[in-house]
Amino acid sequence: MKNSRLMQPAITLQGLRALKHAGGKIVALTAYDATFARLLSENGVEIVLVGDSLGMVLHGAANTLAVTMDDMVYHTRLVAGGASGSLIVSDMPFMSYATPDQALVNAARLIANGAHMVKPEGGSWLCDTVAKLSERGIPVCAHLGLTPQSVNKFGGHRIQGREPEAAEMIFSDAQALEAAGAELLVLECVPSALAGRVRAAVSMPVIGIGAGPDCDGQVLVLHDLIGVSMRTPRMAKNFLQQGGSIQQAVRDYVQAVKSGTFPEPMHGSDH
Repeated sequence: MKNSRLMQPAITLQGLRALKHAGGKIVALTAYDATFARLLSENGVEIVLVGDSLGMVLHGAANTLAVTMDDMVYHTRLVAGGASGSLIVSDMPFMSYATPDQALVNAARLIANGAHMVKPEGGSWLCDTVAKLSERGIPVCAHLGLTPQSVNKFGGHRIQGREPEAAEMIFSDAQALEAAGAELLVLECVPSALAGRVRAAVSMPVIGIGAGPDCDGQVLVLHDLIGVSMRTPRMAKNFLQQGGSIQQAVRDYVQAVKSGTFPEPMHGSDH
C-alpha cells in the first residue's frame, strides 16, 4: 500500500493558479485528523488547512499561541494519512519561524510529515524567510490582515486594514511577499474593497476569511462550518443548520463558494 504522505496531490499550485485566472473559486477548510481530511477531500475541498486553530477548537484555548511544532507535525501526519488529492497546507506555529534558519528546519519537518505547503503569519519582514524556503523547494502560503498569532499586539481578534495607512501596508506586503516567492495568500478580516485590490494586484491565488467575496477562494474552520465551535466568529456560517449530514454540509459549503453565494455581506468585515 502506498504511503499517502509521499504521494503528489491531485490539486497543485499550478492548478489553483489556473483556476484563479479562469475566474473560478477555490475551496479550503481546516482539518486535524485523517477521518475529516478524507471527508473533505472526497467532497470537493481543494485545500485542506492543518490550522493552528486546533489550539482553540481542539485544546479549548483562547488563542493559538500555545500550539507547538510537535502539535503541528502530529496533526499534519494525521491529515496526510486521510487526505486524498487535496493540497495540504500546514500552519507554522507561534515563534517557529523567528529567523529564516529556524523556519527552514521547522518547515522541513512539516513537509516531511505530509504537508505540501507551509503558512507563516506576517508581512514584509518575512520576505527573507519566504525566499529561503522557496529557494529550497518549500512552497509558502502568506497570511495577512488579522494574523491570530499577533492577538496580544492587536488587543484581540480585530478587523485589520480599515485605516488607509494600514490598508496600504497590507497591500504592499502582499506584493512584497509574492516577489519573495509566496505562492498563495490568506487574507483574514479585512475590508472587501482591500481584498479585491490585493487580489487584482497579485498573480498568486488569494483565499479569504472574513474578507468578502472578491477573493479567489474562501477558507473556514471546519468546527465553525458544522456549528460545534465554542466561539463562532461572525465570518463563519453553520452549514449543518440546514440539516442533513456533515458530508452534505461540506458539499453545500463547496457549492456556495463555487457559486459565489458565500460569503454574504454579513460574513465580511465591512460592518
